[in-house]
Amino acid sequence: MLTVNQMQRRKALIQMLLSEQPGRYRGLSVPTGEDMQRRLLRALLNLREPMPAAPELLRTQDEYLRGELSKRVVTDADVIPELQPGICLWRGDITTLRCDAIVNAANSALLGCFCPNHGCIDNAIHTWAGMQLRLACKEIMDAQGHEEITGTAKLTPAYNLPCRCVLHTVGPIVHGQVTQEDERLLASCYRACLDLAAEHALGSVAFCCISTGEFHFPHSLAAQIAIRTVRSHEAVRQGRIRVIFNVFGEQDEAIYKRLLCAAD
Repeated sequence: MLTVNQMQRRKALIQMLLSEQPGRYRGLSVPTGEDMQRRLLRALLNLREPMPAAPELLRTQDEYLRGELSKRVVTDADVIPELQPGICLWRGDITTLRCDAIVNAANSALLGCFCPNHGCIDNAIHTWAGMQLRLACKEIMDAQGHEEITGTAKLTPAYNLPCRCVLHTVGPIVHGQVTQEDERLLASCYRACLDLAAEHALGSVAFCCISTGEFHFPHSLAAQIAIRTVRSHEAVRQGRIRVIFNVFGEQDEAIYKRLLCAAD
């Protein structure tokens, strides 16, 4: 029996996505180079509208994403050391973290990033979770009937990610100087996520640096608000939730390390 490898799955997946919308992608075909195939596949997943998919498309996507995950280094949250009781710092790709929930810095539409191959965390999480995540978010938003309010959060399954759930929160967008309302809303994001985690009996939550990317919240102030809010949350203080502050760059790692290692 012929064993289907990742290249075959990737090609088949691209072809199915192209065939799903022939008018939109007329003239496009599967590239020959691996890097170009990967970029095209991610772009197609990023652009795909939230709608049901054929069983064969979903099966092929899930097999491909699971195959890709098996080649990545997955970190178990339980092995990350604590810098404060119940609070950890970890630098790495949040889509490779095995924990109960990771936090997605979403936009108010809550449908993910539609910009092909964009570098934001929203794009990465939806790419590696798979197309089911966008549809799940749409169902939540359709039932809600309005855009997500800044400072609130929603919970979905994680699908093909190594974590169990995704907490989607919309942080404040900073225009010029940070206001007290900006600070209040950012703190609300962390509280809303922890409240949802406690409600669903989740034991570990990994927070990205909410609002510090495309939304322009100053990194140091955002970290201070994040740490202060997490430390004051009852579920964290009582040891029911373990928090991992996830950072991607050296700057944020240095900021969080300094703040977490500082004396009270």
